[in-house]
Amino acid sequence: MSRLHVFDMDGTLLLGAASVELSRFLGTFEAADAVEQAWLRGEISDVGFWERVLPLWADVTDEQIDKAFDAAPWIDGVAEVFADIAERGEHIIVISQSPLFFVRRLQRWGAHRAFGAGVEPGGRSGEDLLLTAQDKVDITTSVLDDLGLTEEECVAYGDSTSDVLLFQRLPHSVAVNGTARIRGIAAAVYDGPDLREAYAAGRALLDRTLR
Repeated sequence: MSRLHVFDMDGTLLLGAASVELSRFLGTFEAADAVEQAWLRGEISDVGFWERVLPLWADVTDEQIDKAFDAAPWIDGVAEVFADIAERGEHIIVISQSPLFFVRRLQRWGAHRAFGAGVEPGGRSGEDLLLTAQDKVDITTSVLDDLGLTEEECVAYGDSTSDVLLFQRLPHSVAVNGTARIRGIAAAVYDGPDLREAYAAGRALLDRTLR
């Protein structure tokens, strides 16, 4: 029986934000963190966020991005969870509002498809390049259709506001170190450092429904 597992990245798989971690590796952490904090306070828009951050990465190389990815603080057990899903013949997608050039590196660990913002280092920002919370829903339902699966055959893992609409849509969802709002609508809640335990909760939701 095939199933779809949908993962958020920042705050769920990654214990932090990709933009901050890449900037930390490149030595521009303070500038990036100041932008991140202003965005969290609602002082700048999503477009404004990238307008300020992308110039910090203008000269980054693929090798530097690879090293920043490897050095980032990932939750324990990501590769092991992805491997178990793949061994069962099931599917993994990662949907993030972070840059696709960073998110797609999770395909090296076994993610089948990756979705993220279409921004590039030193490039432009714009609404047409960004993903929204509704995009997470639309992407998930489109992949389900492609795979011939129902929403009952899908489980989502997330931690914050960008996951709310998806959690409201799907019957199976796991809040991973989540905010109060996402915890309130999740079918299961996990707090801790190991994705394998959150994944066990997600499998239990699927197994209970699909026996």
